[in-house]
Amino acid sequence: MVSDMPVGLLGKKIGMTRIFTDEGKAVPVTVVQAGPCTVVQRKNGQTDGYEAVQVGFELRSRHRTNSPMSGHFESRGIAPLKYLTEFRVDAEEEYEEGQELTVELFSEGERVDVTGRSKGRGFAGVMKRHGFRGGPASHGSKVHRSLQSAGATDAQRIFPGTRMPGQMGNKRVTVQGLTVVSVDAEENVLLIRGGIPGPNGGLVIIRPARKSAKE
Repeated sequence: MVSDMPVGLLGKKIGMTRIFTDEGKAVPVTVVQAGPCTVVQRKNGQTDGYEAVQVGFELRSRHRTNSPMSGHFESRGIAPLKYLTEFRVDAEEEYEEGQELTVELFSEGERVDVTGRSKGRGFAGVMKRHGFRGGPASHGSKVHRSLQSAGATDAQRIFPGTRMPGQMGNKRVTVQGLTVVSVDAEENVLLIRGGIPGPNGGLVIIRPARKSAKE
């Protein structure tokens, strides 16, 4: 997984709750266990052809790590990690292998983009998958929830892109422009306003928004 966005953190979605402002207003937030992450490798244009930093998250036991990955970590003196991702960086940005990245990368009020894998819904029909209205619900109708016309009558084929039943969810999704409400450096926890993709316990990537702004 490679990103062309600023360096961020990997984390796990804990769940949703709400907090109250000083004015008594309820704010829905998602609790994310973000980091700490470790810089595993610094890639550069001379040896790798591009500038990037490889970041790892969550320790993994050695007997569950295959030989190539074990060698990758051992050559850098880093304990095996379960998740790895890359962030594109500029050549002048300095990151050292073994460097620890924490939630202190972010601040309250900062805008972030959060990437995760949406919940898998399995095979779904057009009403659930695409929001189709459906057919008449009366007794005389024989078509209630199924797809109606699938295309033109003269082409005798289904055009590419036609909305059909099929696999729903389980896709990489990015929600942009969310606001960091709170940063807990001691517990490595971020409170992010609104919902983020994926189930509780799912892996997420938090990065500064492309157009970072403070409220």
